[in-house]
Amino acid sequence: MKETNAWSLNGFLGLLLFIIGGGIGVFLLTQERIVPGIILIILGLIFVSTITAVNPNEASVITFFGSYLGTIRKNGLWLIVPFSNRKKISLRVRNFNSVKLKVNDIEGNPIEIAAVIVFKVVDTYKALFDVDSYEKFVEIQSETALRHVASKYPYDRFESEGYSLRGNADEVAAELSLELQQRLSVAGVEVIESRLTHLAYSTEIASAMLQRQQASAILSARQIIVDGAVGMVQMAISRLESEGLHLDEERKAAMINNLLVAIVSDRSASPVINTGSLY
Repeated sequence: MKETNAWSLNGFLGLLLFIIGGGIGVFLLTQERIVPGIILIILGLIFVSTITAVNPNEASVITFFGSYLGTIRKNGLWLIVPFSNRKKISLRVRNFNSVKLKVNDIEGNPIEIAAVIVFKVVDTYKALFDVDSYEKFVEIQSETALRHVASKYPYDRFESEGYSLRGNADEVAAELSLELQQRLSVAGVEVIESRLTHLAYSTEIASAMLQRQQASAILSARQIIVDGAVGMVQMAISRLESEGLHLDEERKAAMINNLLVAIVSDRSASPVINTGSLY
C-alpha cells in the first residue's frame, strides 16, 4: 500500500461551526432547552477536536480505529474525520552522519570509512507502517550499504587499472547512493546524495601503507626523470651529428654514460677533467 490523500476541509470552517454550535447551545440553555443545547455544544466540541494544524514541510497521517485514512501534506488548518488519530511526520531534508566503520577492502586491508547520507521521506505510509522506525532503519541500512560498497574496491590501485576508494570517490559515492535507494525504498525514503567523509588505512597498517605510497611515488618520479634524460641524450647526439661531429661507438657510449649520470643523479654532478685519452 502507498500513501493516499486524506479527506479534509478547511479548518476555519470547523472553528466557525464550533462558534455557531456553541453559541446556539448556550442560548438554548439560557432558554431552558437543556437537551438541544447540550447536543449542540457537544457537536461543537467534536468539530473543534477534529481540527489539525500542518506546518510547512510536514505531513499529518490520519488513522481511524486502526485503519489508514490518508495523509495531509498541505500546510494550514484542516478539519478531518471525527475521532481519528493523527501522526505528524517531517518531510524536511535531513543528514545522517555514519560513524567511522572499520572494514576490509577487497584486498583484505583494514580501512576506516565514514559517509554522510542526505535523505527525505517521500511516502509517509511506508515510513510509518512498513518499518518499525524509519530513522533507525536508515541508520542501519546506511552502515550496511557502506560496508558492502567499501569491500568491493581496494583502497588504492597504485599502478593497476580500475576503480579505487581513494581515486574514484565520486563513482563510489554514486554506487553507494544507488544501493542505498534500493535498500531504503521499502521505508518510503528518497536518497538525495551520499558522500564519503572519512577514508584512511587503519592504524595498524597505516605506516606500512604510507611507505608503500612513498616508494610508488619515488618510482614514478624516477621513471619520468629517466625518460626525460634519455630524450635529452638523444637530442644531444643528434645535434652533434647534425653539426658534423661524428663520434665512434666508444666515445658515444662514454658521453651517454656521463650525461645520464649527471641528469639522473639526485645530487649535483662533480666535474672531472680527463687529461688523457679513452684509448
